[in-house]
Amino acid sequence: MKLIALDSSGLVASVAVVEDDILIAEYTIQYKKTHSQTLLPMLEEVRNMIELDLQEVDAVAVAAGPGSFTGLRIGSATAKGLSFAMEKPVVAVPTVDGLAYNLYGTDKVVCPIMDARRSQVYTGIYEFLREGEKYCLNIIKRQCAVAFDEIAQALNELGREVIFLGDGVPVFRERMKEIMQVPYTLAPAHMNRQRAASIGALGSVYYAQGRFVSGEAFVPEYLRLSQAEREKCEGNH
Repeated sequence: MKLIALDSSGLVASVAVVEDDILIAEYTIQYKKTHSQTLLPMLEEVRNMIELDLQEVDAVAVAAGPGSFTGLRIGSATAKGLSFAMEKPVVAVPTVDGLAYNLYGTDKVVCPIMDARRSQVYTGIYEFLREGEKYCLNIIKRQCAVAFDEIAQALNELGREVIFLGDGVPVFRERMKEIMQVPYTLAPAHMNRQRAASIGALGSVYYAQGRFVSGEAFVPEYLRLSQAEREKCEGNH
């Protein structure tokens, strides 16, 4: 089974190709260029480097949200375009689930926090449970948009050691010191941001479970209204 994986849900732009349990290629950039300028050229570079035959690809896995509205739209359009061109399905991987999968196999509770602005985070609570030779991702609290204090309270009540990761960590680092009552650590540089490799690895699991849709049926999961939509709603009151 071979998947192309895409993640443009945040500042990170990331493309990967995963075949069975092997990461064939990954191209990840975290810099200020817009994803509309980077994602397709990155994919083309990967395709050329590994001589990828698109006919051999089984599906396109994509970070389906939440995240940057613009980034999600670009990732969604790219995934749909590839899906239509190859006549292959899309595996929609929730962004926060994909982030949690960076820490595969840990015995700690995993809490990704993405900065959602307006004092909120996109977050969830996860753990890994062993099943034979592998671990499966167990969702304790499904991805959501909440105030950081709210997720911190849920973690304190859970009473287990936590690993935080995501671009919300530097934003809420000082608040963590004030409010966290359970031991916690912060993921290192190679694990603390979105990676298409994780989207591809988790996407492979979901694909095997039959969790995929047509390119036409796929829609991103924003979790919140965009700024323009919020302003429109506020203007109507």
